[in-house]
Amino acid sequence: MIAMEIILELFLDYRWQRAGVFSPDERTLANGIAGGGTFEYDLDYTVERLDNHSHWRVGLGYPVSFELFRGARWPAFLLDIMPTGAGRRVWLKRLGLRDGAGADWELLRSGSGNPPGNIRVAEAVIPSGSPHPGFSRDEIIARNADFIEYAEERGAVVIGATDVQGDAPKFFLARDRNLRWHPDGALKDEDVFDCWLVKFPRGRTEADRMVLRNEASYLEVARRFGLRVGGALEYCDNALFIPRFDRVTGGSGLDRHGFETLSSVAGITEFGRRGNHGDFCNIIARFATSPGSDLLEYLRRDILNVALRNTDNHGRNTAMLKFADGRVMLSPLYDFAPMFLDPEGIPRSSRWADDLETVIGRPSWGKILESLADSVDREEARAMLARDSEAVARLPESMRECGVEDEVIGRVAQRCAEIAADLRT
Repeated sequence: MIAMEIILELFLDYRWQRAGVFSPDERTLANGIAGGGTFEYDLDYTVERLDNHSHWRVGLGYPVSFELFRGARWPAFLLDIMPTGAGRRVWLKRLGLRDGAGADWELLRSGSGNPPGNIRVAEAVIPSGSPHPGFSRDEIIARNADFIEYAEERGAVVIGATDVQGDAPKFFLARDRNLRWHPDGALKDEDVFDCWLVKFPRGRTEADRMVLRNEASYLEVARRFGLRVGGALEYCDNALFIPRFDRVTGGSGLDRHGFETLSSVAGITEFGRRGNHGDFCNIIARFATSPGSDLLEYLRRDILNVALRNTDNHGRNTAMLKFADGRVMLSPLYDFAPMFLDPEGIPRSSRWADDLETVIGRPSWGKILESLADSVDREEARAMLARDSEAVARLPESMRECGVEDEVIGRVAQRCAEIAADLRT
């Protein structure tokens, strides 16, 4: 008989702690994430944490309380941690399931033991196995068969923070003190040197490979533009190595920061739904520790997305980080690439309201600032747009200096000139 509840754990004070229980509605279980369910914090957990520190919540919209949270659909934070994309296919095969909504419950129960952030499903945790020597970087790049088998066995295929287009094969990996590579979760925390996400092309076309080749350079363009970014990406032979920002090693051990996508915080309980920038801005204004600076950061990210034609800007490609000291802020930029090249023709996944984007693909930046007037400093924001108009005009030069390929530069140069002009109006 299938157990009709799962235990959710949070990583707090350098250990996993039971936080609460989610129970799906048995009558609508076949509907998967579209079925109903309840979540409830454990009594002991609640008594100890009624101060409502954001780091203690399973989701920002779920304050620690004695309340029984009941919904007609599953809680949105569960969509951040269950297998999707390539990870979903791996788990369907492993569990012998046919794809569809009816598989969601088993995928959540079995495949959510090591997602991003500081939350997991206790029943899905894969016990530590016998010591393994790990793999070399070359074996990772070559996708050595032994590595793939071991990574899938350990559940290291990326399972969260993707949307319907988030289908590139990705693996969460960790390096030991000898700089050998292991699936994330295979090492004891004290043996972890650092943590990575390794990504391969979405498909087999040259366009797929070009997108991946240019992602590291795109991030450096964003860094030069002044956006919040993490460590430098490393590209080698169709493999992209990305330092993780939700895992930090230090003197006290391996820390796991809370990580929740904007789609989750917005309560979006489905994949593939077009995002609304205004809704996401309201979330930032409500939950960020420094809402004014984070809103301007969010706006500048969209300026760069539009100028450089990163169309895959859905709400699961932006997240809030929740720190143990209580801070909540936009995570560093991630999944920022020339997605307009993708053979599937990915349209912009999140847009501003119609009155703020009167020409498709050309937001009215001045009007957007006015819509944010209650949360940002107007003079600072206007000065920012003036500076950014010049920076956007120089983007082709910046891209060349950061190593973006000439073909990509040629295909966005005109758009950069248009967006620079729009910023000046």
